[in-house]
Amino acid sequence: MNKEDFFIKQFVSNTKLIGDDGAVIGKWVYSNDAFFENVHFKKEWMSMEQIAQKAMLVNISDAIAMNAKPKYALLTVAIPKEYTNKDLKELAKGFKKVAKEFGIEIIGGDTISNIKLDISVTIISKTKKPILRSGIKKDDLLCYTGNLGTSKRDLEKLFLGKKISKKSKFIKPKLNAEFFYKISKYVNASMDISDGLFFELERMSKQSKVGFEFFEKIDKDIGCSGEEYELLFSFDKKHKEKIEKLARKYDVPLNIFAKAVKGKYSCECTNHHFKD
Repeated sequence: MNKEDFFIKQFVSNTKLIGDDGAVIGKWVYSNDAFFENVHFKKEWMSMEQIAQKAMLVNISDAIAMNAKPKYALLTVAIPKEYTNKDLKELAKGFKKVAKEFGIEIIGGDTISNIKLDISVTIISKTKKPILRSGIKKDDLLCYTGNLGTSKRDLEKLFLGKKISKKSKFIKPKLNAEFFYKISKYVNASMDISDGLFFELERMSKQSKVGFEFFEKIDKDIGCSGEEYELLFSFDKKHKEKIEKLARKYDVPLNIFAKAVKGKYSCECTNHHFKD
C-alpha cells in the first residue's frame, strides 16, 4: 500500500463519505484539490493566469464527474514574497475567468506567505443525482472521452526544456461538462482521469468490486498518462446508441474499451504521487 492510500485509510473507517471525487452531503458535493509549485507545475512552464485557470479546472473536473454543477469556490493561496501586484492581478484574472465560465462565485479562502506558489481550491457543487465510482454493474461497458497520452508526452517535453502548445491539455484541461450532464441519466459510475486511466480503473474496481475485460490492448503511454481530466464512466449497453448520438452532438470523442466482469483489476503504472 502506497503512502497516499495508507493515509486515506486512516479516515475511511470513520465515514462513508470518502472514496469518490467529492463528498456528497445531501444535495451538495464538496471537492478539494491542491496545485503546488514544483509538484504539479513549474513557474517557467505556465503564466500566472494559466496556473490559476488549471488550479480551478482540475477541481471542477471532479464535480462534473459526479454529475454536480459547481456553485461556489474557496481559494487558499500561498504567495512568494517577491511576487508583484502585476503577478497577483494575473493570478486573480485566471481564477475569475474560469469562475465566470462555469457560473461559480468565489466566496473566500485564505492567503499566506510562502517560498513557492501553492494553491488549494475547494469547490462546492449541487446535484440532483450524484454518480459514484461504486455503481458499475456486471456487463456494463466502460468508456472514456477524448484522446489519452498527450499530457504525458507534453510533460516529458517540458522536462526536456521544450515548449508545448498553449492548447495542450496539460496547460488547460478541456472539460466536457454539458455532454456529461446530458448523458448522466444513462451512467452507472464515473470519475475523471487525473492520475491515468489504469489508476482510475483500479479505484473503480475496488469501489464497484468488479474486474474488466478489455476489447483490445491499451498501450502504457495511454493508460498511464496522468493530467488528462477526461471522463471515465460505465453504462448499460442498451444506452450505447443514445450516448454515442449525444457525443456526436457535442463533438466529444468516445472510446468504449472494456466491459465489467467478475474479479478485480490492478494497475501496473508507476505511482505519480509517492514513488518508492
